[in-house]
Amino acid sequence: MLGSDRESQLQMLQSRLYYDLQKAFSEKDCIVYQNRQDELFAVTNGLSVDEHYSIFSNISELYQEITLSMAIGISTTPLEASLYAYYSRRDNLRIKENALLYGNHKNSIPSYDQNGQLSDMVVQVMHLDLDDSTKMVNEISPYEVSTSIIRVYSRLADEFVKKKDLTFYLGGDNFMVVATTTLLNESKLIIEKICDEMNVELNCGIGSARTARRAVAAATEALDSIRKLRKVGKIQRIIEIKCL
Repeated sequence: MLGSDRESQLQMLQSRLYYDLQKAFSEKDCIVYQNRQDELFAVTNGLSVDEHYSIFSNISELYQEITLSMAIGISTTPLEASLYAYYSRRDNLRIKENALLYGNHKNSIPSYDQNGQLSDMVVQVMHLDLDDSTKMVNEISPYEVSTSIIRVYSRLADEFVKKKDLTFYLGGDNFMVVATTTLLNESKLIIEKICDEMNVELNCGIGSARTARRAVAAATEALDSIRKLRKVGKIQRIIEIKCL
C-alpha cells in the first residue's frame, strides 16, 4: 500500500507506464493516447492479437506491482471501437473471476468484433493547433492561456464525438482527432463552427494511412505545410494527405 503520501509516486508511475506503452506500440507502427491518466487508448490497426498480447505480457512483467488489463475493440468508428474494447475488458474480468474460482487464472486479451475478425481499415487522423496561441500570453497569464486551450479542447471533443470520433489533447495548443469515417467537408464545418463560436483560428492537417503512426505522420506533415504557407502569406486552414 502506498499510503496517503502517494500522489507523487502515482504521477511518476503513470508517466512511466505511458512512456513504455507508447514506445512498445510505436515500434509496431501504432500510437497511444491518454484518455485518463490511468486509462490509455491505443490505435492499433494492422496489429494481430498475438502482437497485442506480446506487448501486454512485456508491460505486465515490467509493472508487476500493479494489475493491468488490455482489451481490443474493433468497429468502423473510433468511439464504437472504444466501447467494444470496454465491453471486452468487462467480460474478461468476469472470466478471470470464474477462472480464479476454478484455480486456473491466466491473463488474456479478448477481441470484441461483431464479425469475429480483426479488420484492415484505413486510419484517418486530424492534427489541429491554435493559430498564434503564443500571442495570448501577452494579454493573459500562462495559466489562463491553458484554461482557454482546454475550453477549445472540450468543444472539439463535444462536436467530434457526435461523429463517433475521439479527440485527444496533446499538450501545448495541439489536439488530435481519430476520425476514421468523418469526411473532409464535415470536419471543415465543425472546425469553422468552433472558430466562430470561440473567436479562435484552428489549423488542421488530416492524414490517412493503413496504420495509426503513419496516419499521424501524414496529418502532422499536412499541418506543417499549413504553417509554411502562412509564413509566405498564404492562408489555408485545412490540408489533407493520404498515404494509402
